[in-house]
Amino acid sequence: PGARFPLEMARDADAGSNSRLTYQLTSDPSFSLSMKEKAGGKKQPELVLERALDREKQSSFEFVLTAVDGGEPARSGTVLVLINVTDANDNPPVFSKNVYEARVAENLPEGSLVLQVRATDADAGANGRISYSFGNVPDDVLSLFSIDSESGEIRTVSPLDFEEENKYVFGLEATDGGGLTDHCEVQIDITDENDNAPKITILSLSSPVPEDAPAGTVVALLNVNDLDSGENGQVSCELSGEAPLSIVASSGGSYKVLVLAKALDREEAAFHELVLRASDGGDPARTGTARIRVTVVDANDNAPVFSQAEYTVRVPEDVPVGSVLITVTATDTDEGLNGKIKYS
Repeated sequence: PGARFPLEMARDADAGSNSRLTYQLTSDPSFSLSMKEKAGGKKQPELVLERALDREKQSSFEFVLTAVDGGEPARSGTVLVLINVTDANDNPPVFSKNVYEARVAENLPEGSLVLQVRATDADAGANGRISYSFGNVPDDVLSLFSIDSESGEIRTVSPLDFEEENKYVFGLEATDGGGLTDHCEVQIDITDENDNAPKITILSLSSPVPEDAPAGTVVALLNVNDLDSGENGQVSCELSGEAPLSIVASSGGSYKVLVLAKALDREEAAFHELVLRASDGGDPARTGTARIRVTVVDANDNAPVFSQAEYTVRVPEDVPVGSVLITVTATDTDEGLNGKIKYS
């Protein structure tokens, strides 16, 4: 008497009080219904044995378990519970812990040992032989972990990814040769590894840029993101390449803008090739790069310049009308119409 047998929990797709469940069990002096608090405030219905059983007098019991929600009007669901009484196996397995916890890195090789659970059974022979298995667990747990039915070792069967899921909680069963079971909960925390490099996304780029654009003009808007967490996801950025440009962080901290640090001069450089490098705080650090080409558009910022500041010409007074006395030349470093010269 006092042995507990967990029953399957009902599920209700509603929210709030509409999904708050209570359970009822048809009356029988040999069994009662008890509720076990689980993580998250949920309640697990358990069947409690109130008095010793005698298989020779009654070998089976039949109950109806009803789950009722808190809605108005209330809705309910039922399930039939069949109890078969077996002979002699009067000790269930008992896990050494109710909750097993482990912390593992996301880069664990496949087949790595995560933890080992252990249950004991006071019975002898087949009735005391324990096998371990998963309870009613999601498919993603089955795709990532396996359990050895004899040793209770839980191992990885595929790579873990902290960015996809950083914690797994699931139930295990220990079953002896007579069919008695005990249940425990496993909590596996995944720790972050620096397995993601920073990613640079160019949100906007103003190119070409007039060479007379004032200092402080925004040339490019960037987003720098790292999927890792903590120091592994803290990113710093720098520019490489000779150009009158600088990089600063926006108010949000994750956006970077390139601004003119000083005036451009197309006559010195008609374009600028820049490399933006983002490095995270991991050890070793990972980096991401992006290349930016900024073309400079000409502005009429250069006046024509004569080849000489003063020209002196000596001609005879009887030189014919229309004679060429001298040819003067001037140059302009601007391009296009800005560099086309007229004389007057």
